[in-house]
Amino acid sequence: MAVCARLCGVGQSRRCRRRQRQNQRDQDTDPELEMDEEEEERIVGKMQTEAGPRCLSDSAAAAAPGPGVAGVCCTPMTATSVNNRLGTGPAGCKGPATANSLLDLPPELLVEIFASLPGTTLPNLALVCKKFRQILNTETIWRRRCIEEFGMHEDLRKVEVVGMASRELYVKLLHPYRHILGLWQPDIGPYGGLLNVVVDGLFIIGWMYLPPHDPRVDDPMRRRPLFRIHMWENSKATVECMYGHKGPHQGDIQTVKKDEFSTKCNQTDHHRMSGGRQEEFRTWLEEEWGRTLEDIFHEHMQELILMKFIYTSQYDNCLTYRRIYLPPHQPTDLLRPGLFKGTYGSHGLEIVMFSFHSTRAKGTKLTGDPNVPAGQMTLDIDLSRPVQLPDLEQQRSIEELSRLVLGIHEQVQREQAECEARGGDGGQEADTDANPPQECRQRQEAEAEGAAGGEMGLENALQDEPTGAASEARPIESEPLAFVLPLGVMARTEVYPRTCKMCFYGTGLIAGHGFTSPERTPGMFVLFDEDRFGFIWLELKSFSLYSRITDTLPYAQAPSMESFEEMLKNMQSWTS
Repeated sequence: MAVCARLCGVGQSRRCRRRQRQNQRDQDTDPELEMDEEEEERIVGKMQTEAGPRCLSDSAAAAAPGPGVAGVCCTPMTATSVNNRLGTGPAGCKGPATANSLLDLPPELLVEIFASLPGTTLPNLALVCKKFRQILNTETIWRRRCIEEFGMHEDLRKVEVVGMASRELYVKLLHPYRHILGLWQPDIGPYGGLLNVVVDGLFIIGWMYLPPHDPRVDDPMRRRPLFRIHMWENSKATVECMYGHKGPHQGDIQTVKKDEFSTKCNQTDHHRMSGGRQEEFRTWLEEEWGRTLEDIFHEHMQELILMKFIYTSQYDNCLTYRRIYLPPHQPTDLLRPGLFKGTYGSHGLEIVMFSFHSTRAKGTKLTGDPNVPAGQMTLDIDLSRPVQLPDLEQQRSIEELSRLVLGIHEQVQREQAECEARGGDGGQEADTDANPPQECRQRQEAEAEGAAGGEMGLENALQDEPTGAASEARPIESEPLAFVLPLGVMARTEVYPRTCKMCFYGTGLIAGHGFTSPERTPGMFVLFDEDRFGFIWLELKSFSLYSRITDTLPYAQAPSMESFEEMLKNMQSWTS
């Protein structure tokens, strides 16, 4: 029964209320929107004795427009005040209410007010009184919540066709599983991955995103469903595992802790094939690489492929996922940050998150390999150190490129050594990512402003910008210049842009098998356009081409730059 009615001492008797509640017990309602009468009385008593005077409904008063509603929360909520305000009319919240009472508003206006509130506040609103609870059963409110919070539009027509209420869809499917929407990285050892959980039709689906087949880096991403949640068969949400080739089967989802959840398959026999492991491997190889083992002549590559199949097949029963965010975008960024797919030699294509941090750009692996695992920073680009690109003929010489890049690399090492020496005298020490302390960075950036920019006008990269930490690279409009890879530099594909905008010094992370002896080696970052860039690994004499992932990824924006940087640190710790 209504809380306000008990406060007023009006309405049905307790026996009548219990009989009414008994008649409604078989109705399927959300426990968040229904509360035992004794529990309501306990909450009301606690509000009166401990919290002091209370308002009728702060959230409703805040949402209600006009001066006629503003007075709802101005008077302490006591039995006397409620009697004075509501009178002693019939059951519920009816009575000779004053003009200042929210309860005196017509139901259609209350529906509009409640529909504008976040769905998480509506259960508390239902505890105010019987009238509010009845109004919250209005389909319009929950349809609007489904649209505004989960982007459902045309899908709601399907809800009506199958005879499912929007309130039921929101309360039993969308709201309970809202915490798993967004981007996630599966914990699959060094290999990682990218999972995108979205509302798809009347389902919540977890899509595993896979890079295109090597070396077609410009092809779109491939998607494979790992699980889905729906309410087709009964009145409660059902979790199904989609792994394997025998169709959906029973699964389970558990929220381990904040920003982490796990999936479990309860029928792993659906993952097996009649032909045994050999058939499973052939099918996996065709899906993963788009070829057969006989087509792969390189023995080392065959070993890497077999190793990945054996390792990842152990995770077809249970997987843990950790939340990740898309990098925030600033107007001063050299290009729009985001997710890119890149070529990594025999390891195939991998997914990299590219982000900007003051005068540096970082590429963090979302998928990895046994040498450099997922979560590690594969690229570290110094945007304050442009590289003067020589003419086209000299670009073909690996010796000329090495001279340019290694000259900057040696200068960086000298400056870091000087900074570390000062740090030993009580100054600030340099960090492990080759980022010198603040004082040294200011001096380096000041020197970088005078560095030669060559044909590409790179001397303008930081012009008119203050030196120091506040100095940030910004996009530059310049004429594209001819670009060609040096002879002797290996590339997985010859289909790379023949013009570029600018180049910068940077380092790339290499390591032995098992992430042993990791080392940052010098290289050159090449910006081709808004959606493509490359990196030349001098020590490996190899070229990686990166192409932007253009898929729409909702629920993935980082709350702040601080949250994003904290996530990057956590990602490195997962695989270090």
